[in-house]
Amino acid sequence: MMNVINHGGLTVAKELYDLVNDEILVDSNIAPDHFWSGFDKAIHTLAPKNKILLDARRKLQKQIDMWLQTNSAGGIDALAYEAFLIEIGYLCPDKGDFEISTKNVDPEIATVAGPQLVVPITNARYALNAANARWGSLYDALYGTDAISDEGGAEKTSSYNPVRGAKVIAFARDFLNQSVPLASGSWVEVTKVSVVTGSLHIEIGSATTSLANANQFVGYTGTVDKLDSIILVKNRLHLEIVIDAEGINGAKDDANINDVMVESALTSIIDLEDSIAAVDAEDKVMAYRNWSQIMRGTLSASFDKNGETLTRTLNSNKSYVAADGSEGLLHGRALMLVRNVGHLMTNPAIHLSNGDEIPEGILDAFISVAAALPDLKSKFNSTVGSIYVVKPKMHGPEEVTFAVETFDLVEQLLSLPKNSIKIGIMDEERRTTVNLKECIRAAKERVAFINTGFLDRTGDEIHTSMQAGAMIRKADMKAANWISAYEDWNVDVGLACGFSGKAQIGKGMWAMPDLMADMIVQKIVHPKAGANCAWVPSPTAATLHALHYHKIDVAKKQAELIGKARAKRSDILSIPVVNHPNWSANDVRAELQNNAQGILGYVVRWIDQGVGCSKVPDIHNVGLMEDRATLRISSQHIANWLHHDICDANLVMDVMKEMATVVDEQNANDPLYTPMAKNFDGSIAFQAALDLVFKGIEQPSGYTEPILHARRLEKKAKDRAN
Repeated sequence: MMNVINHGGLTVAKELYDLVNDEILVDSNIAPDHFWSGFDKAIHTLAPKNKILLDARRKLQKQIDMWLQTNSAGGIDALAYEAFLIEIGYLCPDKGDFEISTKNVDPEIATVAGPQLVVPITNARYALNAANARWGSLYDALYGTDAISDEGGAEKTSSYNPVRGAKVIAFARDFLNQSVPLASGSWVEVTKVSVVTGSLHIEIGSATTSLANANQFVGYTGTVDKLDSIILVKNRLHLEIVIDAEGINGAKDDANINDVMVESALTSIIDLEDSIAAVDAEDKVMAYRNWSQIMRGTLSASFDKNGETLTRTLNSNKSYVAADGSEGLLHGRALMLVRNVGHLMTNPAIHLSNGDEIPEGILDAFISVAAALPDLKSKFNSTVGSIYVVKPKMHGPEEVTFAVETFDLVEQLLSLPKNSIKIGIMDEERRTTVNLKECIRAAKERVAFINTGFLDRTGDEIHTSMQAGAMIRKADMKAANWISAYEDWNVDVGLACGFSGKAQIGKGMWAMPDLMADMIVQKIVHPKAGANCAWVPSPTAATLHALHYHKIDVAKKQAELIGKARAKRSDILSIPVVNHPNWSANDVRAELQNNAQGILGYVVRWIDQGVGCSKVPDIHNVGLMEDRATLRISSQHIANWLHHDICDANLVMDVMKEMATVVDEQNANDPLYTPMAKNFDGSIAFQAALDLVFKGIEQPSGYTEPILHARRLEKKAKDRAN
């Protein structure tokens, strides 16, 4: 039984109450009693409205289910379907053109394009890695990944492999030739780099050259007589050529170039949502404490590496001497946004006067913004005094309006200027996608971010259209008509609403952190599409993805796309069903195996260890960064096939047990792992996976959180009892 504090109409877990009073509000102008009294009043105003919105979701889904049951048998009449969605209010009327008026947006969001990391806040070390991923070593990123092939004796070995090192240097010099070309000659031939009267001089043997574009020279570190590095810029992204005559690479290099540091993760989403498992006050306190310490600049994490204890802290900014001799400063950390949870879930950390648990999204809004107050004084994160809150899983403009109202009340309670809180709208639910313009309008004074999320969006597509028929195979979804329309639509609408130069238009995650060679080839499509940020799974991936933004000037690309409508709403509304599936029994089983293995591999860590995001090996032992979004697709896909008799319950159960054995084997070396196959009935994780599949249709919007939270609480209670 947790200790609680009663304050007005609230019953608050003492550990959360103490965190707010003794840590979060320290050195602020907000007295604890003022905070809790104002929060009490606000939450009792907002919670009933939250419930009304969730009721509206359920009503719309029920109407869609009934219509599809009646009208899908011979194929769906697209015009009739769209007319029906307008009639029930699922599709909102277009209220006319407008442009957002968001003010005080940091350049990392408004004007500079680059990679974006998403990281679980409950892991302090990961959060620090993400914050510090503003700069990354190109040499390390290449040497340590498959971006450099092993061919020709270039394998990664226990000690430094000079053959591989030579390939790394060749790749880096080619990058320099493309990004910061010389007026004559090649970076491969450079023998000396120097600064003379504020200009960069490059020597190639006895010849002297310079940059083709002298304006790309930003400055240097060290002294003119002994340079430590030179700083250059391309498409508003910086890179630093490190010069060290004694370095492992510099000592053997004619120009003593030891590394190339690349400005990498411009922004990082510190996540309270899909990548963590926070089910009670204990979990929320851990998350909020880490976020608070990040905003104060005090977060640290100690860990063992090769028998040595290391402590990681937040990087300082990078000072340099500008070309004109003045002092310059570059950010040493990513600009950090915080992702709150959506409107659906509640949390037992606080109960309302009627005994109900508090809506977790409202709790996040007040606590995470309060925790960011120190930054408004220090400018440690945002130099313009803004707090960036990413809001996921909203369904349509009414729910965006509610989020804006919530932020209004937060600002009033914390005495913040109006619109200090900027909102990021995750375009990952079907009703938000098809009404994106009106969703943006609802937040036009504070929106700073829209982002597509293929995984959650697909999960919602399956659930919303559950009654339309059997869905195509999961691997075929990326080629479905609605997906390409959805991705283009997001950019089209964002540009039409004036995002260029004011706000981010983002794209989704590269989920395979070990396949960097493939990422380098494929992920350039995101800046080419006009998106000025895209998600990556690691700091290393951020460094390599940053190279794409050197090749593509996103601002220029957006200027080319403005006014070009490339996507149609009717295409987005096309449902990815198979009218006459002809899959063999082996095809069906293989699809179920793939889905079941992914579900179990993720759920077992979530339930047993409280890990919300990790690299989970798929059925082919390829490591994938998994979070609840991937789980939502897989569970909804099996539920859909069960519902439409593509498979039966016995087959699904058989496959789930088979794949549990596979997952057990994949985790055999994890000392914290509890096998599922030894006791299917007693494994709470295995039972949770079954719930997600066999109860998938009845889950609100196909979300996995209700089942995961209930089963994780069950596991925590069992562990305490033992």
